[in-house]
Amino acid sequence: MGKASRDKRVKFFFVLISLLGFSVIFATFNKGKLFDIQDIYYRKAKEEGWRARSAFKLLQIDEEFNIFEGVKRVVDLCAAPGSWSQVLSRKLYLPSKQSPVSKDGELPLIVAIDLQPMAPIEGVIQVQGDITNARTAEVVIRHFDGCKADLVVCDGAPDVTGLHDMDEFVQSQLILAGLTIVTHILRTGGKFIAKIFRGKDTSLLYCQLKLFFPVVTFAKPKSSRNSSIEAFAVCENYSPPEGFNPKDLHRLLEMVGSPSGGDDLDCSSGWLEGPNKVYIPFLACGDLSGYDSDRSYPLPKVADGTYQSLDPVQPPIAPPYKRALEMKKTSSHGIRDLEKLSLDA
Repeated sequence: MGKASRDKRVKFFFVLISLLGFSVIFATFNKGKLFDIQDIYYRKAKEEGWRARSAFKLLQIDEEFNIFEGVKRVVDLCAAPGSWSQVLSRKLYLPSKQSPVSKDGELPLIVAIDLQPMAPIEGVIQVQGDITNARTAEVVIRHFDGCKADLVVCDGAPDVTGLHDMDEFVQSQLILAGLTIVTHILRTGGKFIAKIFRGKDTSLLYCQLKLFFPVVTFAKPKSSRNSSIEAFAVCENYSPPEGFNPKDLHRLLEMVGSPSGGDDLDCSSGWLEGPNKVYIPFLACGDLSGYDSDRSYPLPKVADGTYQSLDPVQPPIAPPYKRALEMKKTSSHGIRDLEKLSLDA
């Protein structure tokens, strides 16, 4: 068999695999679209102009904890696509702007941070940066004219694998990365809200947060599916240890994981069981008689009998699946190339 023939066979093989892969991806995508249409919070988000259903989670946390009271400066970490920033804008900035007694210099300041860009939101200052970088904290404080934030929120999460222990660990590291910037930008007495994944080391994360916040509650909004391991850490009254230096953060966190002070600092939660067991305050929030996020509700009845799903309020500017969308557009060209291939030399 000649080299040209082998090259054609290899090319044919890769084109065929690509097309099969696209079939699986798009079948899953279409199944997901059907599930989304049946998801009442997904539908309500588009009807009410939210960029994502996660907006309801922050709203329900506020209903329970009143986290926006007295807030003038707030930071949204891992903000894209911007649903939580929208909530901050509607709950803080817009009411103050529309008030007849407000002045420009007294309007709440909202800073949204993410590595990815996102479409503008009124009253929200966007910072495209890394939440683990000290220079990002400096940028935030400059926007606040040297002052610190009253509230920091973080709805960020890694792409889940389905392996709960791994997902929980990666998510806890993201929260601790968020805590790194919190120790630089949050004022004493401020609040920190962050997404968590519940698992075997939840008690360790709880104790680590308790180092800096006397009141820590893990909350489950009604709009968060019961089938999901996510919840939210609501941390109140930021009070760092006396003489705390942000450079010592990781050393303090390790001490919680290994209180004996041994050299094997594996930061485990095993010692928090048995006689040392930690009981974590856990609260369901949101109207318990409201919509059930795990239930499929019937589609609204319309005049012609056909429900038309609304388009997303604001598609992401630079989604992680952008490459897949580009490949989808060119897939038709791949089919034509496949038709041109010959298995003969």
